[in-house]
Amino acid sequence: MMGRPHNMLYNRLPEFVRDHYECHEWKHASAILSQDFPQEWADIMDVLAAFRLRRSWIEVGGGSKSQVSAFIDEGLYARGWEEKKFQTSVMLDGQAIESPTHQIDCYRNGIALEIEWNNKDPFFDRDLNNFRLLFDLRAVSVGVIITRADGLQGIFNDIGRGSSYGQSTTHMSKLLPKIEGGGAAGCPLLVFGITPKLYLEDEDDERGRRSALPLFGAAVSDHPGGPALAVSEPHGENGARASAAEPVRDDDSGRHLRSAG
Repeated sequence: MMGRPHNMLYNRLPEFVRDHYECHEWKHASAILSQDFPQEWADIMDVLAAFRLRRSWIEVGGGSKSQVSAFIDEGLYARGWEEKKFQTSVMLDGQAIESPTHQIDCYRNGIALEIEWNNKDPFFDRDLNNFRLLFDLRAVSVGVIITRADGLQGIFNDIGRGSSYGQSTTHMSKLLPKIEGGGAAGCPLLVFGITPKLYLEDEDDERGRRSALPLFGAAVSDHPGGPALAVSEPHGENGARASAAEPVRDDDSGRHLRSAG
C-alpha cells in the first residue's frame, strides 16, 4: 500500500541526476549510501553526471562489453572501485562446500554496483540474488543497478537499432517487477535508468567540446569513452543542490520512487 508523498530521494540527488535519470529506491538505500558511505555516493553521482549516451555507442555491434558499461566501469575504477568476486562456502555435515558468488561489476567499501545495459533479462535475477546473499552475509550494505529506461526504445527504433534492444533484454520495466517480487529480499537498492535526456548525437558532442574550451578553459578528454567536458559544480549537503521538491511515492517499507520527467 502506498504511503504519503516523500521528497527524501529527490532532495538527496544532484539536480542533473534527478532530471536525467529514472530513479528508484527501496529500504532507504539513498539515506544509507549518502550518510554512511559519502565517498561512494559522491563517486556514483559524479560518474552519472559525466555520462552521455552517444549515438555511435548504440550503433556499434555486440561485443564482450558495451561502451556504456565501459564508461561507467572505468569512471568508478579510476576512483578506487574494483571488480569483486567473493569466495563463499556452506558447511554440510562438517564439510565446507564452495559456493562462489557472481562477480560484481563495481565494488567498494560494501557498495555493489551492476550495469545492465543490454543483457538478457535473467541477468537481473542473478544480480538481485547476489545482492540478497551478500547482504545477508554482511558483505554488501547497498546494491545499485544502472540500466536503461523504457523511453530509449523510440531512439533505438529511429536509428534502426530497435531489434537489437528487444523486450527480453534488460530495461527498467523488466527490473521493477523482479524487485517488487522480493528478488533482493532485505538488501537496500538504488536503481538508475538512463533516459532519452542523456542521448547525444556525436556531431553535437564534438561541437560542444570545441565551444567549451574558450568558455571554461577546461581540459577536454579525447578518449572515445571519456566525458565531453569535466566541470565541477558546487553541491550542497550530500552532493545535492537546493531545488523545489517534487513528490516521490513512498510506502511503509521505506521504498521511495521517482521517475524522471
